[in-house]
Amino acid sequence: MTDLERFFRRLVGNLASTDPARLHRPIPLDDVRQTIVPYRANRRALGLESSEDYELVLLRLCAGEGGFVRTEPEEARARFADELRGSNPDLEVLGAAENVLLTLRSEPLARALGPDPEISYAPPAPPAPPALPHVPSDVPDFPELDDLPEADAAAEEPMPPHCLYCGGALPSNRAVNFCPHCGQSQTVALCTHCHGELEPGWRHCVNCGAAVGQA
Repeated sequence: MTDLERFFRRLVGNLASTDPARLHRPIPLDDVRQTIVPYRANRRALGLESSEDYELVLLRLCAGEGGFVRTEPEEARARFADELRGSNPDLEVLGAAENVLLTLRSEPLARALGPDPEISYAPPAPPAPPALPHVPSDVPDFPELDDLPEADAAAEEPMPPHCLYCGGALPSNRAVNFCPHCGQSQTVALCTHCHGELEPGWRHCVNCGAAVGQA
């Protein structure tokens, strides 16, 4: 923001806080210098080091620089502009001019009534992360996978085949047609008493009732 923009914004702000109706009416130049934006009361807000700096910025405003105000009469505005063209403007021209009126132009006025661009804008805080679900204190802890007992390896091994008649163990690495212990056929099971056909898993013959594998 330039010194001229800051001065105009200060002028608008002081009027808006004391007499807003004057924002839309012509304002005497002497009122601006003496009561609305006097140097001593506003130098810190204007950021100006001396009264000469203050008078120079006001002269630029009244000369029409930036298009912030309309200065009347036109002869006064032209005189102010001529002084600014010189290498060493006569700042006393402001006090010598009489009946000078300043009217705030509508567009700069609307901008000055808006937010101050020099005030840093703080972005909204990011949303808080969602809260973790509440876990009741009486819920038991589950064991980790590494803490589970290992399965009994012996239980996973398949049982070796047995004879349907005598119950003897049969070789598991080859095809077995007859039991090496009792000689009975392992492909077709026959009852030892009545020689009737038996189904695998039967404990007794359905013809004579003899126990399967009984001598």
